[in-house]
Amino acid sequence: MMSSTGSFVMRLSEVARDVEACLEALLSDEARGGEMARPARLLSAMRHAALGGGKRLRPFLTIETARLFAREGEGPLRAGAAIELLHCYSLVHDDLPSMDDDDLRRGQPTVHRAFDEATAILAGDALQALAFEVLADPATDPDAAVRAELVLGLARASGLGGMVGGQQLDLAAEGRYGEAVLAEEDIRRLQMMKTGALLTFSVEAGAILGRADAAARNALRTYGRALGAAFQVADDILDREASAEALGKRTGKDLEKGKATLVDHLGMEGAKRECRRLVAEAQDALASFGAKAEVLRDAVRFVAEREV
Repeated sequence: MMSSTGSFVMRLSEVARDVEACLEALLSDEARGGEMARPARLLSAMRHAALGGGKRLRPFLTIETARLFAREGEGPLRAGAAIELLHCYSLVHDDLPSMDDDDLRRGQPTVHRAFDEATAILAGDALQALAFEVLADPATDPDAAVRAELVLGLARASGLGGMVGGQQLDLAAEGRYGEAVLAEEDIRRLQMMKTGALLTFSVEAGAILGRADAAARNALRTYGRALGAAFQVADDILDREASAEALGKRTGKDLEKGKATLVDHLGMEGAKRECRRLVAEAQDALASFGAKAEVLRDAVRFVAEREV
């Protein structure tokens, strides 16, 4: 790890605690305005999915990007929490028997194992709906145009042309609909949609909240895309080199299913070189922000060099 890792991890942990508290409040027992009731079993499943685990990298990126533009406080925290709710919904559905059929997530039973499959589907649905509710709430930003842009951006990042579309491509890559032979560009597109789109939007959300100009937003979009790609390459490497105990989830899934990754196309050393190249690309994109963006530079190094 780099010399700045200690302070970075401390900051990441501070933000994670704030996000956890925000999620706790959003997933409290008390029904909110417009709600008739919060069914106890469904709420428990949602809390199981969203609380007590994960590094909260996506909200961290939103919060720290907003800080570049002196935008801090409840708004970026709520926006980050909304993105985390969306991310948690995706994990619940990815783990289902019809998808990846996983028993373990973040070191604990997946939602469909801890509860049941129908409850897991509903919990994912409700987490997704809550994410958009949080972004659309004036408490996130007083400017309706900003809130609308956040909602639009999250919908695009998570839907047909983003995360959900990427999951469909991922299923096809497993050969579910016939033999699948993926070229390197196919793998990169799949990964950019399934994983990278939401990570990129996490950065863009901070820029939206910060009222960044077009040049700054373009630079941050480049940063976010490179970070998202580095995250997935690092994930592919960990899937081959780390243990399930260390990761808190099953490893070797892609290899079991015969699904190609960049590790297969580039080799392990080639994949590690590609990860380093993406780190450099992400950091170069932040040049115009100077020292203010050091925490974002640390973030992409952390993503590439993490061991869990």
